[in-house]
Order: sequence, then structure tokens, then C-alpha cells
Amino acid sequence: MSLQGYYHLDLCKVNHGLRVSDISAVLPTVEAGVSSQPATRQMAWPTLRAVSRHPALHKALKMSGSLLGFLVLWEVCCRVFEIPEFILPSPTTTILTVFKKWDLFAKHSLITFYETGAGFLMAVAFGVFIAAIIVVIPVLADLIMPLLLISQLVPKVAIAPILLIWFGYGLFPKIFIAFLIAFFPIVVNTAAGLASVERPMLDLARSLEATRWQIFSKFRVPVALPEMFSGMKIAITLAVIGAIIGEFVGGSSGLGYLILIANSELDTPLAFAALLLLSLGGIILYAAVELLERLVIPWNKSTQTEFRPVVGG
Repeated sequence: MSLQGYYHLDLCKVNHGLRVSDISAVLPTVEAGVSSQPATRQMAWPTLRAVSRHPALHKALKMSGSLLGFLVLWEVCCRVFEIPEFILPSPTTTILTVFKKWDLFAKHSLITFYETGAGFLMAVAFGVFIAAIIVVIPVLADLIMPLLLISQLVPKVAIAPILLIWFGYGLFPKIFIAFLIAFFPIVVNTAAGLASVERPMLDLARSLEATRWQIFSKFRVPVALPEMFSGMKIAITLAVIGAIIGEFVGGSSGLGYLILIANSELDTPLAFAALLLLSLGGIILYAAVELLERLVIPWNKSTQTEFRPVVGG
């Protein structure tokens, strides 16, 4: 844009506010400035615009490139320094182990991620319910929060054997441990979001004679959704950790149990293959929560990846 275009645009903003007619007056000058740029700069715009229209694709490409670069560096280090497989297997050895024992990994992966998903859903239901009680009935906040803090401060590895005594060696103790680890960030974030409604908005709702339920559902919940999803994204990763802790302590199946067996037999490629599947599954679950956030609250700024191409020197 030429200096004349900027000057005219600034005058419109200062004196009368920016109007459609003012913008149309500036456009010829802007087009003239753009047309005066070299041809190479104009040709760079279509690709950048195409990427900017698909921020999710741009983000996925960056993440994939980062993971690929890490795997390449890992492979190079293993080959250059000739590291034995029982100390650090290369990515190719780890991936081949997954394919060779796919039936084994598929069986144990389904169990681990079932425990993770069930614990996470329990954490969401319980966490949102407790957060609503804390905000709607503030008197109970001082009674509930100490109990929630105690539930988080107690080491889950220490409480896991007690849960096995209470509930046996089935899937429920693992699900319950995943729930215990995952629910706290949902409670804290959701409560903060529900309480963050501005006072003038609440006064407006009361002046319109809105009921307590209408105030909660129409004013508090929409404001709290971004915070709630932030807590859910933290919780889904913690739920994976909780499921593995339960399998470490008293499991007879799952990826955590498979890692214990591999360590006892010094089968490092098997352990790394289980860790690889665990990491990929965790990434997929996190991406699923993020996709749900984009679908439920597309207006939230945190769900939008801004990419502004800069043309010029």
C-alpha cells in the first residue's frame, strides 16, 4: 500500500470511523500498490493463502514434521554410535516389532485405551458436576475443596494396592485410578470458567427475571466451555498415565503390563514398541478432544490457529 493509501485510511479511522465507502475509496490505491510489487511476490500469495485457509492442516503438518525429525535423529544416533538394541532400539526396530507382534499389541492396546476412555468420561461427568455445585452453592466450596486436594495429594501408586484389595484385579481399579488422576483439572478449570461471568451480565439476566437455571445454562455455561475443554485436554493425558499406573501395580493385561513383562525379560524393543503405541494412542485421544472443542465452540479464539503470511522485504 502506498503512503497516500495509509494516510487516507488513518483519516477515516480518526475522523468518522471506518465505513464501507471509506474502504472502497482506499482499494484502488491498495491495488495499485500491490500491482507494483515484483511478480515473484505475487506468485507466493496463493500457496500462503491456501495454507492460511486450513489452519488445522498447517498445524498437523508442523507436528508431523517435528515427530519425523525426532525419529530420523533417533535412527541416525543408533546407527552412528552403534548402540545395542537391548539398550536403545532404533525406530525401525521398534516399528518392526509392532508389526511382528501386532495381534499381541492390538489386544493389550484395546484394554489400556478402554480403561483410559472410561476413566476420562467418569472424570468429565464428576468434574463438571462438582464444579457446578461449587459455583452455584458457594457455601459448599470450603467443604469440598479440601477433600479434592487430599485426593490429588495422595500418591496414586500408594493407593493402587488398596483399590485392588477393595475392587479386585479386574478392569475397574484401573479405570478408577485413571478417574482419580484426571478429574481434578476438570473441576478447577470448569469452576473457574463458571465463576468468570462478568457481574453486569448477571445483573442483566436478573433484570430480565431469568431463573437460576437459565442464568446457569445461558450465561455461565457458554463462558465456561473454553476453560472446561482446557481441563479436558489436560485430563485425557493424565487418564492415560492413571491407566498405566493401575496396570503396573496389579494388571494382567494392557500395555503397562506388557512393559513390565518386557523389562523383566530384557526385551527392550518390546517395551519401546509398547511405549510407541501408548504415545500414539495418547496423541490421538488428545486430538479427538481438540476436534470436539472445535466443533462445540468454533468461536473460541484458542481453537483458531492464526497464520498471517508476510509479503515484502
